[in-house]
Amino acid sequence: MKEKTPAVGNEPIYDAKQLGAGKMTILGIQHLFAMFGATVLVPAITGLNVATTLLFAGLGTLLFHLITGRKVPAFLGSSFAFLGAYGLVTASGADIPLTYSSFGVVCAGLMYLVLALLFKIFGAKKVMRFFPPIVTGPIIIAIGLTLSGTAISSCSANWLVAIVAILVVICFNIWGKGMAKIIPILLGVIASYVFSMIVDPASRAAVATAVSEAKWIGLPIVWEQTAMSIFSDLDVSMLVTAIITIAPISLATMVEHIGDICAISSTTGKNYIEDPGLHRTLLGDGIATAFAALFGAPANTTYGENTGVLALSKVYDPKVVRLAAVFAIVLSFCPKFAAIVAAMPTATMGGVSLVLYGMISAVGVRNVVENQVDFTKSRNVLIAALIMVLAIGINYGTGADAGVVFHIASVSIKLSGLAVAAIVGILLNAVLPGNDYEFGTNAQGDTSVNFKV
Repeated sequence: MKEKTPAVGNEPIYDAKQLGAGKMTILGIQHLFAMFGATVLVPAITGLNVATTLLFAGLGTLLFHLITGRKVPAFLGSSFAFLGAYGLVTASGADIPLTYSSFGVVCAGLMYLVLALLFKIFGAKKVMRFFPPIVTGPIIIAIGLTLSGTAISSCSANWLVAIVAILVVICFNIWGKGMAKIIPILLGVIASYVFSMIVDPASRAAVATAVSEAKWIGLPIVWEQTAMSIFSDLDVSMLVTAIITIAPISLATMVEHIGDICAISSTTGKNYIEDPGLHRTLLGDGIATAFAALFGAPANTTYGENTGVLALSKVYDPKVVRLAAVFAIVLSFCPKFAAIVAAMPTATMGGVSLVLYGMISAVGVRNVVENQVDFTKSRNVLIAALIMVLAIGINYGTGADAGVVFHIASVSIKLSGLAVAAIVGILLNAVLPGNDYEFGTNAQGDTSVNFKV
């Protein structure tokens, strides 16, 4: 894909140095805040450590950039796809601790390496026949819609605070001038946070108490919470259950990854599927996930939230994202800052997430439309229908203990809605006749996922 020429105003910027150190710093902070809501929410729900999560979000992002030749402006934050996996294993009846769940995520990350090897050996064209837009588009739509429940739940804590965040993001994105137009997400977070403390004395008191009690400096890794700690008193049965239960979820997250790379490619005007190649991006994402889970952090994934920020700011320089990664690492050693983040109103995170999650689903629709998927064909209708119904129906239709359970010998295996949808979509596309998708023949279609608003 032809690279656009750096410019100013509403035109894309590929070299952030022209903005100056001050503006680069602010942009880095915006990327930091964009990933905070979702990244911090995962350990809050699962019981994992917030500081460890921040540390390995930063380290994982830098590792990803190193493996991909510092070309892809992607931030790796906590994956929501594995949320159910932690509770699923812990509530499986065997009382499996989070450390075993984390080791299951390590194995899921290693599965990325298998797909990366296939891309390297057979090339993207052959492998991508199993991941055409009729599969990736509905999966991306389902990811956004699945996440939307979290956003709505967070907003319901205080809809007035959430609406402030949403309105500030919209207003500055559409009518903002200069730097204000580039950082609508950060402004939305700050405005909503301040507004909540003004109108809610309890929120103000909670922030003050949390910050005053927290230390300035602390270690972000707790040995007892790492996946490695299981080997001090290993239970093989627990280990096997965790691996079998969690590893298959990577099928869904790898599809998500391919969609995310398409999104970043289309948003920035560069084809990262060809250079550095999906084999490198998958390798980077997989190793970052395994590395994070090994030390007790959630699985990593390329973040749609930060791709949304790229589209909103039109600053596509990967250095800005790496700057955000460095900020995350530094802040992971500061319990006081972690306390400020932890005290951030749930509705503030919900309001910003509502915008960004909606954009994820919207770009899934664009992926299908711009690839001109033919819905007069019954095979395409069936594939899309089953992917979306299974992903959303299983997630919301089976209650808190969502998932599909089946048994192998004495081991119970439960798959999340996204995992089931990904497996069914890939298999149907492979066996049903009429798969005429050829990757690489339509540059616009190959990179059609886009977060521009």
